[in-house]
Amino acid sequence: MTGAANDTVRLLWGPPAKPTRGPKPALSLERIAAAGVEVADAEGLGAVSMQKVAGLLDFTKMSLYRYVPGKAELVALMVESAIDTPPAAADDTDWRDQLTAWARHLTESFRRHPWLLDATVGPRVVGPKELAWLEGVVAALDGHGLTGPERMDAAVLLAGHVREIASQSRAAGPAGSPEAELLAALGTVVQQHADRYPAVAAAMADPNGRDRALDFGLARILDGLAALIDRRAESA
Repeated sequence: MTGAANDTVRLLWGPPAKPTRGPKPALSLERIAAAGVEVADAEGLGAVSMQKVAGLLDFTKMSLYRYVPGKAELVALMVESAIDTPPAAADDTDWRDQLTAWARHLTESFRRHPWLLDATVGPRVVGPKELAWLEGVVAALDGHGLTGPERMDAAVLLAGHVREIASQSRAAGPAGSPEAELLAALGTVVQQHADRYPAVAAAMADPNGRDRALDFGLARILDGLAALIDRRAESA
């Protein structure tokens, strides 16, 4: 593990090292992360810098480095601060209901903090709250005949679907929707060339079930998992 990764593990999982030089600590990792989240919520992840966060806290950039080694570690703290805690499941909750609640809660977390889509990509150290999201899927599917890798892959599949819908919603803006934006972009062209693309024209003209891409895709993923679970049970 690299030195930067070690620093991130220490910051996220603790206990955090206390500054060994200078005056008594006047900041906390929680305050620093909250300031970073405030900047990212208002201006996007690209606007976050050690300088800007320090200024928001009325501290100098150099004083911030006594707590957080750099921007990568700052972003890791921001993710852990901003991301929601996954929904708790009652012992008698069906796995399908658990994963439905999981997907909707994660979608809402991305809606409140769209920059999380950019901050949670690629190999990196994750914090306790973020790891709890993976635990939620893997635990919900435990005892249903799926292997460990299959349950992990199910989490990747669900998260990928949520991220795609959240990315489209972010692109559509706060007042729009992914499907409305698609209809607006393609509507005139498809109408003018309906003879060449009759299936698309007919589908776009049907108002039933619009703006339900999240739920439709989620249901199909869960249908596939249910079919696999049933098949394993029959062969057991």
